Amino acid sequence: MAKLISYPLSVLYYLFFGFTLILFDGTQRICYFFLGKKAHRASVIVLNFLLLRCLNILGTRFILNCPFTIEKNQSYIFVSNHQSTYDIPPLIWYLSKAYPTFVGKKELGKGIPSISFNLRNGSAVLIDRKKPKQALKDIKAFGKKLAITNSSIVIFPEGTRSNSAKPSAFRMGGLKQLIDAMPDAKLVGITINNSWKLSRYGYFPMGVGAKIKLKMHPPVDCPSDQVAETLEQLEKTITADINP
Repeated sequence: MAKLISYPLSVLYYLFFGFTLILFDGTQRICYFFLGKKAHRASVIVLNFLLLRCLNILGTRFILNCPFTIEKNQSYIFVSNHQSTYDIPPLIWYLSKAYPTFVGKKELGKGIPSISFNLRNGSAVLIDRKKPKQALKDIKAFGKKLAITNSSIVIFPEGTRSNSAKPSAFRMGGLKQLIDAMPDAKLVGITINNSWKLSRYGYFPMGVGAKIKLKMHPPVDCPSDQVAETLEQLEKTITADINP
C-alpha cells in the first residue's frame, strides 16, 4: 500500500524539487556575481530549507538531536555516516550556523542545477576518486584554506553512500589530511538514520514516511599524537547509534 501511494507523491515531489533547483540556480548566480558571498550563502541555506519542505511531500520528517551549541567562530570537521543523497539538505540546514563546506566527487560539479554551481564556487573540494593520491593532496590543500578562514567542513569517511542501514568501514585518509591541515578544528561525529529509506525502491518511486534522525555527538579534540585512537573511537561512536 505504501509503495502504491508513493507513485503519485513521487511525481509531485519531483515537480517541486525540479522547480526549486531551477529557480535557485538563477538565484544563486545573481547573489554570487552581484550581491556577494554572504548573499550567496544565504541563498544556499534557503534552497536547502525548501528542499526539506519538498521531502515533506513524501511524509518525510526530520529529527535533530544536538546536545551542544555550535560556536560561530569555531572551526569544525563534521564526520558523518552516509546513507543516501538526501543526507545533504538536512546537514546544510541544521549546520547553517557553521555553514560547512563538503568533500564531494568531481562528477557532482557539473550538470545539476543549483547544486553543481554551489559546489564549484567554494562550497566543496571536488575530488577524483580514481586518483586517490591526488585526492588526498586536494583535500589537504582545501583544509589549509579553511584553516585560514576558520571555516568548517563535512566529510563522509565511507567514501560513498551505503544505501542501507549497514555502514561501510570508514576510510580515514581524507579525514587525516583535514586534521593535519586544520589543527584547531574540533571533530564532531554525526549519526544519520533512515535516510536510505527514501531511496529504498531506487529513485522512482521514492520511499514515503521516512523519519530521518540526525544525532550530533559532542565535539572532541584530536591531539596530533592520538589521531589513530581518536578516529577509531569516533567511528565507533557514530556507527553505534545507527539503527539496524
